Amino acid sequence: MADQDNLKDRYSRQVRFPHIGEDGQAKLSAARVTLIGCGALGSVIAETLVRAGVGFMRIVDRDFLEISNLQRQSLFNEDDVASGLPKAIAAAARLRQINSGVEIEPVVADVTSASIRAMVDGSDLILDGTDNFEIRFLINDVSIATKTPWIYGGCLGADGQMMVVLPEETACLHCLMIDGPPAPGTTQTCDSFGILAPIINVVASFQTLEAIKLLSGNRVAVNKKLNVFEMWSNTVRQMDISGLRSSVDCPACKGKQLNWLDGEKESRSVVLCGRNAVQVSFANREFINLDELAAKLEGVTDLKQNAFLVRFNVDEFSVTVFRDGRAIISGTDDLTVAKRIYAQYVGN
Repeated sequence: MADQDNLKDRYSRQVRFPHIGEDGQAKLSAARVTLIGCGALGSVIAETLVRAGVGFMRIVDRDFLEISNLQRQSLFNEDDVASGLPKAIAAAARLRQINSGVEIEPVVADVTSASIRAMVDGSDLILDGTDNFEIRFLINDVSIATKTPWIYGGCLGADGQMMVVLPEETACLHCLMIDGPPAPGTTQTCDSFGILAPIINVVASFQTLEAIKLLSGNRVAVNKKLNVFEMWSNTVRQMDISGLRSSVDCPACKGKQLNWLDGEKESRSVVLCGRNAVQVSFANREFINLDELAAKLEGVTDLKQNAFLVRFNVDEFSVTVFRDGRAIISGTDDLTVAKRIYAQYVGN
């Protein structure tokens, strides 16, 4: 009885909102979501939904924490950076402290065409906390394939966008960007242009509110417009895209050509936004024995190891190797250099 009373008290202000009520809260507490990316947007999304009482959250993130993250990634602190833990693991620990009644499943892995179906399996909603369009197009494809709604969000500088994708009902991301994602080097990044924390909170708050609508059974209230926020110039716009799905010949939601999910357009090694770093990854790389790797690297500078990764320095570069065979080489944005370092210290 005490536990039930505690639950009623925890969510009482949310339940009093007439569009949620006890029925909506019950639906929310039974809901399962997958959050892909737990950096800036993902921090706000994860904390807000866990506080709201979503039943299950799978957090997928491939990265580890750095001091520059703390300017905008509100879920973490300096101790998390010092721990050397991956973001998904640190986030799960913090979220369990916030709400022990929510089941949290951290996944430290790259999101690929081979892995994404398992990552979203059983989920009622997919949330975008990523920082690149290749993964967003992959999310868009798996959303169409599984008929799972997803919520897109993106930020740069003081600007951001948000859009809800309801398969077979609204326009998808490919409808909006009919020519596909922008080519590398053709657009600004947070590394070249910077990013301000307030825009993160604006976009993520819009994403989480739409998530609460969907998960509490209020689908009719969902915002079906493209929302554009230009906070430095004090502009907020909502663009009606209700006719977009019928007016464009989308290869994804109309043609069912899911080229990203099929792996046809998937790249493996990428320059990481705002990091002066490259992630080196491979399609069929086997899992690495971190103990064996650490033993092999004995003698390199600042070698550190935990259950999730091995980190060391070589020349001006910092190398972090994960169990799934990925590595993040910091200190360069040159793919060729990064792959050379990987081959030299980790193997082909």
